[in-house]
Amino acid sequence: MRAAQHSPVVIALASRGGFRYPVSMTDPAMQRRQRLIGIALMCGAVATFACLDASAKYLNGHMDTLQVVWARYTGAFLCAFLFSNPLTRPGLVRTRRPVLQVARSALLLGSTIFNFLAFRFLQLDQALSILFSVPFMVAALAGPMLGEWIGWRRWTAISVGFAGVLLVMRPGPDGFDPAALLSVGAAICYALYGITTRQLARSDSSETTLFYTNLVGVIVMLPVVLFVWGTPTSLWIAFLMILMGALGSFGHYLLIVGHRLAPASTLSPFMYTQLIWAVTLGYLVFHDVPNGWTLAGAGVVIASGLYLLHRERKMHSVEATRATSEAAGPH
Repeated sequence: MRAAQHSPVVIALASRGGFRYPVSMTDPAMQRRQRLIGIALMCGAVATFACLDASAKYLNGHMDTLQVVWARYTGAFLCAFLFSNPLTRPGLVRTRRPVLQVARSALLLGSTIFNFLAFRFLQLDQALSILFSVPFMVAALAGPMLGEWIGWRRWTAISVGFAGVLLVMRPGPDGFDPAALLSVGAAICYALYGITTRQLARSDSSETTLFYTNLVGVIVMLPVVLFVWGTPTSLWIAFLMILMGALGSFGHYLLIVGHRLAPASTLSPFMYTQLIWAVTLGYLVFHDVPNGWTLAGAGVVIASGLYLLHRERKMHSVEATRATSEAAGPH
């Protein structure tokens, strides 16, 4: 699930108010066209993220995982720096909450490291199915950390979703792979990263937050990579190292533009198409075939996630109706 680290939590945050799309458009035909374009961009974004994951898993077989993480962050930093840097945006590095910025960036770095380590041992579809639990974690943590409490229906969906994760992990002496705990660690870090992103959205711009995300990752990984560095064995390996950063930046660009054209409630269900790409790339590149447990667990997780999104949309609709009635005042 992957900015650095991607998809599930970014989209979960969007559905809870992290992104905005134009509301001034009144032409129904134009709205439908924009929503279709937004959906296409969302599908393109998650496909890009799946390619990034496949590249990371492939590179894991040719170098140390920490070097792969360094390549991912360095590439993303350089790509973003070309378009947004302190020279073109003088106030870019100014933040009201520097400690939280660093903590958030560290959480994302930790999630990336856990996730890339998991790729050494797990299939892409297995790791992604576990990462799909991030929206459940965000919903559960939003209460104590943000004061956004949820009702029993969404708690039920969260419980069922975690049961789906257990199906993928298959805890027990015969089916459990300890490497699945790496994906769980990635999901926990990413959920906390999502919560801190919500907190920072109240004080800092998204450009500033993205700049610190990549900067902290580069600063932390630069001295680390000196101890694990291995010269790329071919131009193809070097190309993939550069490509990872470009894929991450391009994927997030598609994600942002998509949310400008369509509401998050419309786009969020399409994040699950990433599983199709993960299964396809896993088979084509690594000859991995998903097992029945993974497919069953992924189905439970996706169904629970879609229900959670449905409840989010319904609750927001009720709140919007109530707010409109109160604004109208007595007649």
